[in-house]
Amino acid sequence: MDHKISVTVQIDMDGKNIRIITAGCLTRFSQSALLPLIRRARKLTPGIHVTVDATPTRHVDAAGLELLRDAVDNEVSLGNGPPVQFVVPAHLPRHHATVDIGASSTYTSLVAAPHKEGAS
Repeated sequence: MDHKISVTVQIDMDGKNIRIITAGCLTRFSQSALLPLIRRARKLTPGIHVTVDATPTRHVDAAGLELLRDAVDNEVSLGNGPPVQFVVPAHLPRHHATVDIGASSTYTSLVAAPHKEGAS
C-alpha cells in the first residue's frame, strides 16, 4: 500500500479558522509532514482555531494519530500556540479500530465523526 498523505488547507476569510484536511494515509511516518503545517497555521493570527480533519483519509494509523496529537500537546504545554481539534472517523479506516474519545491528550480535542454508509 502506498502510504502518502495529501493535505488541503482551508482558511476562512476572517483568518480565524483553519481546517487542515488530510487524504491518503495518516501513519506514524506521514504524520511528521503535518506538524510543520499545524505550526504555521497556529501562528497566523491571535485567537486562531485550527482543526485537523482526517475524515476523508483512506487509512488512519492509530499510532500515527497519537504521535501527532502528543507533539501538538507538547507544543501547547510549552506555550507555542493554541490547542488543535482533531476530527477522525469513528472507526479508523483499514484498521477498524474504535477511536478512544477519552485519549490522554490534555490540550487537543478529538472528535469522532459518525460512520457514513458505504464508507470503508
